[in-house]
Amino acid sequence: MNRQKQIIFSAFSFLFTFLGCSQSDDTKKTTTPTTQDYDLDETALATQGFSKIYEENFTAGLSQWQIWEGGAFNEELQLYRKQNLILSDGILEIKAIKQYVTGPILPDSDELSDYDYTSGRIESDFAIAATDANPKIRISARIKLPEAYGMWPAFWSYGNPWPTHGEIDILEATGDKHNYITNYYYGSQADTPVTNDDLTSEEINTAKNLTNSYHVYELIWTKTSLTFLLDGEVMESKVATQPGQQYIPAMFGKTQNIILNLAVGGGMFNNLDPSKIQPSSMYVDWVKVFRAD
Repeated sequence: MNRQKQIIFSAFSFLFTFLGCSQSDDTKKTTTPTTQDYDLDETALATQGFSKIYEENFTAGLSQWQIWEGGAFNEELQLYRKQNLILSDGILEIKAIKQYVTGPILPDSDELSDYDYTSGRIESDFAIAATDANPKIRISARIKLPEAYGMWPAFWSYGNPWPTHGEIDILEATGDKHNYITNYYYGSQADTPVTNDDLTSEEINTAKNLTNSYHVYELIWTKTSLTFLLDGEVMESKVATQPGQQYIPAMFGKTQNIILNLAVGGGMFNNLDPSKIQPSSMYVDWVKVFRAD
């Protein structure tokens, strides 16, 4: 989910949703059930050669982040505002609210629009990339998802101009407590992705309840692969030699910023019924980035 997909995303959205709904059971990734909160074992990561290079525990404001103020792309229904970003006891709550407001169609735009919902979105000042100096980057966040119709929480990264630096969707969900989606985009020209959702997007099914407890969502990014983990377990691995994944090396060395947001409605939903939307909250405990050789 990105700030510059515009009309392009709409062209992909039906295919993206259909893919997530039509996979056979033997292609979906599944984990064992649990209702307990999960946290990362950094000692174990250290033994694997990972060292921490960035950490946000949400205990000292949002000084390391840019706050999105305005509407968005992807047919989303909300106005993003800083008031919907709530910090309490080291937890960031991104709260969607049903309220009628008027605001800019995009940050810094003079054009205004009316909205029926508000929510929040932040983008890290910290930029990251898998490079020769940092050949293996591990991006992690501990999140509790909303279980509510019409909510579109996301944890992802991208660089400008989109999609020439790529975009990696570590987590996108649509209210189901047992699944989420991973994906990535790349294109050599601005606003023109060449990746194919048929081959890049993946629905992750799990017996775990992702909405009543915290879970750790991760990406390991190398020159030739994108590996997605849930609670330390590999759920999906995209390798450059696989069909449709040949664009992964093109992102190597190109910086991206981390985004956390909670959209209302949008292109992820097929035949969205606005009367059924249930505003809720996404909770984020921390964000961390590690490197390894």
